[in-house]
Amino acid sequence: MGRRMRRKQQTVQRIPTSVCTQSCQPGFRKAGKEGEPICCFLCIPCPQGEISNETDSVACLKCPWDEWPNDAQNQCLKKNQQYLSFDEPLGFILTAVSISASLIPLVILRLFIRHRNSPIVKANNRALSYLLLLSLNMCFSCSLIFIGYPTHETCLLRQPAFGITFALCVSCILAKTILVVIAFNATKPNSQLKRWVGPQLSYAVICCCTLIQVLLCISWSTTSPPFPHYNIETHPGIIICECNDASPIAFWCMLGYLGLLATICFLMAFLARKLPDSFNEAKFITFSMLAFLSVWISFIPAYLSTKGKYMVAMEIFAILGSSSALVSCIFFPKCYIILLRPEMNTKEYLMGRETAHRKHIV
Repeated sequence: MGRRMRRKQQTVQRIPTSVCTQSCQPGFRKAGKEGEPICCFLCIPCPQGEISNETDSVACLKCPWDEWPNDAQNQCLKKNQQYLSFDEPLGFILTAVSISASLIPLVILRLFIRHRNSPIVKANNRALSYLLLLSLNMCFSCSLIFIGYPTHETCLLRQPAFGITFALCVSCILAKTILVVIAFNATKPNSQLKRWVGPQLSYAVICCCTLIQVLLCISWSTTSPPFPHYNIETHPGIIICECNDASPIAFWCMLGYLGLLATICFLMAFLARKLPDSFNEAKFITFSMLAFLSVWISFIPAYLSTKGKYMVAMEIFAILGSSSALVSCIFFPKCYIILLRPEMNTKEYLMGRETAHRKHIV
């Protein structure tokens, strides 16, 4: 009996295994060969974004939207989230620059208030200068809203805060330019412009120009408000956390309105640049608007050619660059005179009289 069992086992062991293809490992799926036995099949790698975690799997499984296969395509891993963070070097540098730059207008404001009765501060409309410096402080500060994880609140505030603060800033400069032109022409005999020389006109210009931008931003926020968006299509395996502007037309209208204000201001200041020395504010405004427009014209192609956090960084660069141009071109020459050349801070020098020029040369 025992001999028969041993012979039977030896016979079973001699029977060959009917397999023409090895098992498919995890990360692959089985695909049958046409006209071949069922034991013959192909092992096909799972498509991009799918996995198989079993041997001889007949189908691959798609990973959830926030996960991505590992290199072996046998396990789903969490995707990396990409956004401009305060912790990374680029975000930290931009934060430090924004905070530091926002202090410059406040320092200049303190200097102007301290020397508020000096001729150079009085000649450049103290109230408008104060308001312009505060608006420049807000322009620098609004860049901080663009850094960090995009939430519903920050997405809703980013572009309107940028658009309204810059509209206020450029409106102040436009009001200063209009007053420069009117003040010069009002000195002519029988001029009808004398009644327009005063703070009422400048405040009306600022309110009207800023109000248009406010209404544009309100209509944008109510009809197609920006919202947080998780972009999984641009870079496979990475979730780009960004703010979707919802209405590109509204964004470009807001930016175009700023460009229109800056262009009008530049043209008026350029035409008034050759006025007498007592009204040389137009020269500084011309340079500031030229720099402002140059920054934003350069920004457009750079903004359109970048994605993700680098697109946000490009807008922050444009905000900081244009705000710095306004501060340096309009206020640095006045600070230079107040701090380092007090002999030039006199009514005679500002009026451009020959005696003052003669004393200055001597």
